[in-house]
Amino acid sequence: MDDRAQIRALIERQFGSLSWSKSRRADWDGFAADFLPDAPLYPGSRPVTRTSVPEFINRMRGLSKTSLPELDERLLGDEIYVFGNVAVALAVCELDEGEGGMSRNVEAILLVKSEGAWRIAGQAWDTETEDQQIPSHMLKAE
Repeated sequence: MDDRAQIRALIERQFGSLSWSKSRRADWDGFAADFLPDAPLYPGSRPVTRTSVPEFINRMRGLSKTSLPELDERLLGDEIYVFGNVAVALAVCELDEGEGGMSRNVEAILLVKSEGAWRIAGQAWDTETEDQQIPSHMLKAE
């Protein structure tokens, strides 16, 4: 599998790990395993706030038990750039929150390859709004 395909598989695994319903549990350990230790996350809320993978998982785990009983994330498109052992991916994600509705966001992912495996070194994302639409060219995989 080439580097782009490996990275795309990692992204799809990430989105799948963060999907849950009443009959399906999220894969919190699988989600965390794709990150380097201490990798920073920057959610789309402003002002910008850094969070860690364990803090993000704890927040999402809590939401899954209260106000967000269903979440299904899927990859709609990506742009992946690789040079040697570093890569940057922009991934368009669709989020189905059940009765909470649908939304989309763009994830910016910094990756490094070590010992033959790609891992996430940092990630930031922002949510699509009426005033901030995702460009159509980003809505399909390379």
